[in-house]
Amino acid sequence: MGGEMTLPNFLVVGAAKSGTTALYHYLKQHPQVYMGPTKETNFFAFEGQNIHFKGPGDEKISETAITDLEAYKEQFAGVCGEGAIGEASPWYLYSARSAENIHRHIPDAKLIIVLRNPAERAFSSYLHVARDGREHLTFKEGLLAEEERIEQGWEFIWHYQRTGFYAAQVGRFFDVFPREQVRVYLYDDLLANPMGFLKDIYVFLGVDPDFVVDTSLRPNATGIPKNRLLGKLLLQPNPLRSAMKALVPGEVRYGLSQRLNQRLLEKPRPDRETYAELLQSYKKDIRALQDLIGRDLSVWIAGQPL
Repeated sequence: MGGEMTLPNFLVVGAAKSGTTALYHYLKQHPQVYMGPTKETNFFAFEGQNIHFKGPGDEKISETAITDLEAYKEQFAGVCGEGAIGEASPWYLYSARSAENIHRHIPDAKLIIVLRNPAERAFSSYLHVARDGREHLTFKEGLLAEEERIEQGWEFIWHYQRTGFYAAQVGRFFDVFPREQVRVYLYDDLLANPMGFLKDIYVFLGVDPDFVVDTSLRPNATGIPKNRLLGKLLLQPNPLRSAMKALVPGEVRYGLSQRLNQRLLEKPRPDRETYAELLQSYKKDIRALQDLIGRDLSVWIAGQPL
């Protein structure tokens, strides 16, 4: 099958820090699924744009972002008869432009949304940039600085609180796509029963639902390095990491890095008062989301810090 004009027929659209990296690597293992080689092209969020975010380390998003249609199509040049062709970009859900851009290019696309308790998601987003040495404020300070950072043009990862108001985000997709093309899952489902979670997605995508993938790795772990120096060496840009990138194949490198992350990172707990206030700010939106997706989210409303 020629890949020159191929576009995906399904997308994992988010939310960020809700298991999309795990899902990308699990789907990639299925022989009937083709996943584009670049996770987070963010094409439908940034099509035709000049990306210039201004927060510390924000240039990293430009390394994987694709803004040109022809360059985006090249992601799928390797398609070779797979029935399900996809990619995963967790900012599609949050971006106000994505739903309409996706509908314009691939109106028949199947869309996978994974949602996580928004207060947990916000803290995980904070830990992600803290792990990478980009965030030097406490979680509480980061939340207080959020609006100013957004105004200054910092990229989406810094929108800790705002990213978690899901009702309007999911609503944008429901407004332009038939409901049967959009499947909404919860991060809780992935944690509780990864095989059942994947089987349901395989049925949705029309591929063999009995294929068993290796779900032993928890990709994209977040936390704070137990050893600061070792964390800096392994998690932040430096010559050693660049050499590894050049010498070790992507999937092998990925497996190594995730095993190291699981050993090196410890997950601190958010300040209880800050977490409770944050959760309170989401309750009205969570109730609206319940009605929208037809799932009982009372566990989120009653949520305790992980």
